[in-house]
Amino acid sequence: MKTWREYPTPSLLLDIKKMKRNISRMYCSAEENGVQLRPHIKTHKSLRVAEAQKAAGASGLTAATISEAEVFVEGGFTDLLLAFPLADSEKCRRLAKLNKKARVIASIDEAGQAPLLQEAAAKNGLTIEVWVKVNAGLNRCGTEPGEETADLVEKLQAYDALHVTGLYTHAGHAYGAPDQTAREEIAREEAQAVLVSASACEKRGIAIPHRSVGSTPTYEISGAFEGITEVRPGNGVFFDGVQAGLGVCSLNECAVTVSATVAAVKKDRVIFDAGSKSLTLEKGAHGNESIKGFGTIAEPEILRGKELTRLSEEHGVLDQTGMQGRLKLGQKIRIIPNHACTAVNLYDRYLVLDGEEVVDEWPVDARGRNQ
Repeated sequence: MKTWREYPTPSLLLDIKKMKRNISRMYCSAEENGVQLRPHIKTHKSLRVAEAQKAAGASGLTAATISEAEVFVEGGFTDLLLAFPLADSEKCRRLAKLNKKARVIASIDEAGQAPLLQEAAAKNGLTIEVWVKVNAGLNRCGTEPGEETADLVEKLQAYDALHVTGLYTHAGHAYGAPDQTAREEIAREEAQAVLVSASACEKRGIAIPHRSVGSTPTYEISGAFEGITEVRPGNGVFFDGVQAGLGVCSLNECAVTVSATVAAVKKDRVIFDAGSKSLTLEKGAHGNESIKGFGTIAEPEILRGKELTRLSEEHGVLDQTGMQGRLKLGQKIRIIPNHACTAVNLYDRYLVLDGEEVVDEWPVDARGRNQ
């Protein structure tokens, strides 16, 4: 078998053992907290990775777009949450079509979205399950917790082709938490946003059996609150530089890296062949300040832990003196991306590693499925 160094760079490398350990961590946390696990597929976009998650105990999956959901339903998965409200009739028709093959839960966070889903469901002679998205502080999509959420859920009872069975939220602002205490407080608020809203619904006689929370920095905490039934971590299958910066994992737990080649060694800098089209320019979402560079070098040892200081489209630059004579032209390195989710979406395949050897190649099945 070839080692990863024998493949063209840049390539997307997946350490299979680390990935399996990360999946086990997800499932063990969910089991300990007595909740179900519905991991987000937007991180990996891979049928093979999703199969490993299902085999480890995931009860379903979460998708970000209708085109992602289509890939995974066609791939044989039968229980998905579409975690983005739909506001156009074409996508609602596609969602209804998927519901003929699988359970694909729709999201709503405004009353105006309901007639579109109702029409699509009625035309196909089926009932679409709906979860209402609650704003836990990220201030993106979502109703405000409590009475505003209950008001929307009550309005949705008028639609005979829609069936509200759950509430969910996403505490993405935890990515900007300055420390562990702040992250724990965001997780508490995340759980309470769903629980307070469920209570307000039930006071109106509307049962809410599904109460879902989840972001990788918070799910192990918010999932422990009594009354929460499900968690939806995404990035935790791989981890990345941002998660390490938050203290969620160590850099050694990151399962995905990008290979690159030393293209030039100058007196004050080293240039690699992996730039923004291989790593993205992300330095962390929602106010995260733990990342200073554009990717952390995992190997060779002489560069371990150093962050790329500049990226062009095809060039990655490490501003560093004293590397002449210590690095060789053509030498291969591995880089931990700041954000695995967006980096993965740049590649067609994973080179699956067991140690140094490439043991398989897995397609990134839903790459570019952003519609």
